[in-house]
Amino acid sequence: MRNILVMLFLGSLVNQSLQAQYYYFNSRYYDHALVIESGACTGIMNALTDLGGKKGTGKRFTKDLNWNNSRPCFGLYLVAMYKDVIGLRLEGTFGRVTASDSILENVRTTTFGRYERNLSFKSPIADFQLGLELHPLFFKDYDSDPPRVSPYLVGGVGYYSFDPQAKLDGKWYSLQPLHTEGQGFDEYPDRKPYKLSQFNFAAGLGVRQEINAVLTARLEINYRFLTTDYLDDVSTKYIDAGLFTNYLPVNQAFIARQLYSRKQEINPGDKTFPGQQRGNPKDNDSFFTIQLKIGLTIGRQRR
Repeated sequence: MRNILVMLFLGSLVNQSLQAQYYYFNSRYYDHALVIESGACTGIMNALTDLGGKKGTGKRFTKDLNWNNSRPCFGLYLVAMYKDVIGLRLEGTFGRVTASDSILENVRTTTFGRYERNLSFKSPIADFQLGLELHPLFFKDYDSDPPRVSPYLVGGVGYYSFDPQAKLDGKWYSLQPLHTEGQGFDEYPDRKPYKLSQFNFAAGLGVRQEINAVLTARLEINYRFLTTDYLDDVSTKYIDAGLFTNYLPVNQAFIARQLYSRKQEINPGDKTFPGQQRGNPKDNDSFFTIQLKIGLTIGRQRR
């Protein structure tokens, strides 16, 4: 009886092991149902906002994308992958976005005042994302020789921080405290102050290459849909500049009057009136990354 019990116990352990090791990864490793991939990434970050862009009146999505505004970014990520089909991912990405109406100088005759608006900004970005990966090629089980190249989709929710800034006389000023469009002023009750930390929604696609049993490379584009139009501090119409002195300290009001409108720096005779168009409030801003990722896989067992 004791021998029978021992055999049953050993059999259960073997069965559990077989369930975990669901195929041979190669001649040296078993692949487990659940593995962890951790790594680092680097690439570019760019944004789509009211400023800069391409010729014309400003178009939606990538039609107004100017690649010259791309800036370096980097990050770290951790993915828990189940049978290479679905993964739960935590990722942090850090970089900077920027845009300037001056980039339109060569096409200024087509921009209907966008170049003459002469606004610009830069902002640091720190984005933390929780997402899901889906690898369609692994909907099928593989007893051996699984695909080493896998296209995938990724989507999730993020929480990011930003701080739009503009340069004046060689010094950078944060724009949110200056209320450049009257956010929070009684005269503009529909314009609420915007928060510098917000949620976003992310969607992207990529391709993963299994270099060997422990090393993975990825190339991925990830787009962030924002719930604000103030990534660049520009959204709607110009306000009455005289109101700055009613709501801001004297030194801040002085800076705000110079940064809310910069038309005069190009054409000193160009006046700014309340109600003139400053931005386009119909579309929220967004930013995206294109990154190369290198990861280490933990959880595969030597045979």
